[in-house]
Amino acid sequence: MSFLRKIFGLGPKVDCHELLANGAVLIDVRTPAEYANGKPKNSKNIPLDTIGGKIDNIKKLNKPIVLCCQSGMRSGRATSILKREGIEAYNGGGWANFR
Repeated sequence: MSFLRKIFGLGPKVDCHELLANGAVLIDVRTPAEYANGKPKNSKNIPLDTIGGKIDNIKKLNKPIVLCCQSGMRSGRATSILKREGIEAYNGGGWANFR
C-alpha cells in the first residue's frame, strides 16, 4: 500500500454501503455549515477539527465507523485519526456517495 493511501485512510476496497446496512455508523466530518446545506441520511456530524476530542464517545458506539466529507480528503484524515485510536474506521469518500 502506498504512503499516500495510508495517510488518507485508503486501504483495500470495502463496501461502505454494506457496512452501513450491517450497523456501522456514518460520520460526516464537514463543517456544520456544509452539513446544513445537505447531508447523508442517518449521519452524524462531527467536524474534522473536533473529532480528536470525541474519541471516547465514538469508541462507546462500539460499531464500525464510515467517514465522509466533501471529497474524501478530510474523511481520510479522520479515518487515520480513528484507526490510530484502535477504532474500526473506513473512508467512505464524498458525502454524495451516501445520498
